[in-house]
Amino acid sequence: MPSGKTFTRDDEVITFASRNLEPLRGYHIFMRALPRIMEKRRHAHVVIIGAHGTSYGLRPPPGTTWKSVYLREVADRVDANRIHFVGRLPYQHYLSALQISSAHVYLTYPFVLSWSLLESMSAGCAVVGSDTPPVAEVINGDNGLLVPFFDVAGLADRVIEVLANPRRYETMREKARQTVVDTYDAERICVPRMLALVGHGAPSNPVAAVRTGVGKRRKSGTAKSSKTVRTTARPKSAPLAT
Repeated sequence: MPSGKTFTRDDEVITFASRNLEPLRGYHIFMRALPRIMEKRRHAHVVIIGAHGTSYGLRPPPGTTWKSVYLREVADRVDANRIHFVGRLPYQHYLSALQISSAHVYLTYPFVLSWSLLESMSAGCAVVGSDTPPVAEVINGDNGLLVPFFDVAGLADRVIEVLANPRRYETMREKARQTVVDTYDAERICVPRMLALVGHGAPSNPVAAVRTGVGKRRKSGTAKSSKTVRTTARPKSAPLAT
């Protein structure tokens, strides 16, 4: 953490990740759930990953950020010393945060699914997500928990339950990872299917083929990399110190 504090899987850590902290990705709902969660779980720490801009939807009032708007809303009801805004993290630090997470919250309006949800599941997170399309297409109750998007109390109660009974949700964590391994692995499943869809056979290294733009015409110097979902396992211990 910026303070120098280090967390491991032995700590009670709630994670939330979004490219930017904004309402479309449920940041306001998450923040409104924190007072109840932090009251009931006195040793829990909250790690919030994401920048303070706007990727989608309306911009905040002039001179503010959505981060500050909703933090101010709950400031007198939370322990600020246990809330850690870490901004955008280097990829390996981001994975470490997921790997030590006790409960991971993913919320979104009906919109494009974030690749971070699949990565959190691949890391074996106990995910509490919003019961909205397309989240419900991936989380089915066995591999994660769903709550109505605007149900602040329900979200808080689900997170508290996961934190209070970690062993009860070990099988759910395993099923979350297996869902990604079986359905969304980049090299074995997603990239070969994508290449087949556009009429190309599957190369020996599908991810490398996408990165180099197999079958695509580009002007010199315009190659772009692609985001892929790698099935990163949850280790026994993954300290987070950023």
